[in-house]
Amino acid sequence: MKGKVVSVDPAKGEATVEHEDIPGFMAAMTMDFPVRDADSLKVMEAGQSIQATLVYADDGAYWLENPVLSKSVPAGPAAPSSPTAGAREPKPGDEIPDVKLVNQDGRPFSTRQPKGRALVVTFIYTRCPLPDQCPLLSANFAQLNAALAADAGLRKRARLLSVTLDPEYDKPEVLRAYGATYAGGEFDGWDFATGDPAEVRRFAESFGLVYKAEGGQVTHSLRTAVVTPEGKLYKVYRGNEWKPEEVLDDLRKMFGA
Repeated sequence: MKGKVVSVDPAKGEATVEHEDIPGFMAAMTMDFPVRDADSLKVMEAGQSIQATLVYADDGAYWLENPVLSKSVPAGPAAPSSPTAGAREPKPGDEIPDVKLVNQDGRPFSTRQPKGRALVVTFIYTRCPLPDQCPLLSANFAQLNAALAADAGLRKRARLLSVTLDPEYDKPEVLRAYGATYAGGEFDGWDFATGDPAEVRRFAESFGLVYKAEGGQVTHSLRTAVVTPEGKLYKVYRGNEWKPEEVLDDLRKMFGA
């Protein structure tokens, strides 16, 4: 893999790399990669060119090995293709826009839930090739969905929403097939949504998420959020390290349960 280092997070053992196309495996994009060589992380800097081996294990884990770094060059503003470039981070209490989308059944609906009902929202796309990104978020939502199904009181007060970042490909029928894998064919409390690309972007960016579609893949940051029944942001989770139990706790705290 060849590319440019965008940023380095030694605490997490990761580097964000804007990489070139990997023929037959992955389109060019910007994403986070674990780097298991601690010594390499110590000398890695934004702006460096990098060449490394991308290891993809049978269990879905992946990481970079044997990174070769060029002499550092002055790092300018974040590249436009970086998934964090230009992000506006929301704050608890910010109003979330009321956006008109279409769910997996082709039924129009609003992101503003009926009075008294909260919304738990995340963003995915069905062609995502990385198991610890969209598939992990959907698996976490499947656990949330099961927990809500077992709590009738909370189920009536909260709904799940997975919004595609690839609306031109992820039509309702595609989302229904994808959603059936995680929701077990039952969509009573969980919608998979698409819509006008401009509306999808407006909704996604209200949570601080940025993304870019290119070559059948979508470079994107990760955001999951709890929205109050009044349409205000209660909490936003950045990345993929949140657990379903945390979201359930937030819902119970919000409702005083």
